[in-house]
Amino acid sequence: MAKRIIQINKNPVYEFGMISTVFGKDTQFCGDLHFRKSLQINGTFEGEIASEGYLVVGEGAVVKANVKANTVIIKGTVHGNIEARDRLEINPGGKLYGNIRTAKLKIADNVVFQGNCEMIKKHEKQEKGEAERAESAS
Repeated sequence: MAKRIIQINKNPVYEFGMISTVFGKDTQFCGDLHFRKSLQINGTFEGEIASEGYLVVGEGAVVKANVKANTVIIKGTVHGNIEARDRLEINPGGKLYGNIRTAKLKIADNVVFQGNCEMIKKHEKQEKGEAERAESAS
C-alpha cells in the first residue's frame, strides 16, 4: 500500500484571501519589489514596493520603503510613505513612521503612527489612475 503525502500550505489566510508569497523572518531584501497578488514580509526589506494586490508586514518585520498597494496590513514596523488604494490597517503592535494616503483606514489600540494622513475617495483613485495611464501613453 502506497503512502499518501498531503502537503498543507502554511501561508497565512486573511479576509482578503491566502497569502501567496511569504518572506521568512531570516529574509533580508533590498531593491524594488513589484508583485500582483499578495505578499507577507516577516524579515527586513529596504527599497520601494508596488503592487496591485495586498501587502502584510508581519510581527517583528522591519520595512524601510515607500509602498503603493491596494491593501496594506501592518503588524511590524514601516519607515516610509504608504499609498493604499483600498485599505490600510495598523494592527496592535504595528508602527508606521511616514505619511498615509488611503480610502479606508483602521488603526488599532497600542500602535505607533507618526506622520500625516490623507483620505481619498473612490472616484479620486480612479481619476488618478486614468491620469497616470494617459501620461504613460503620451
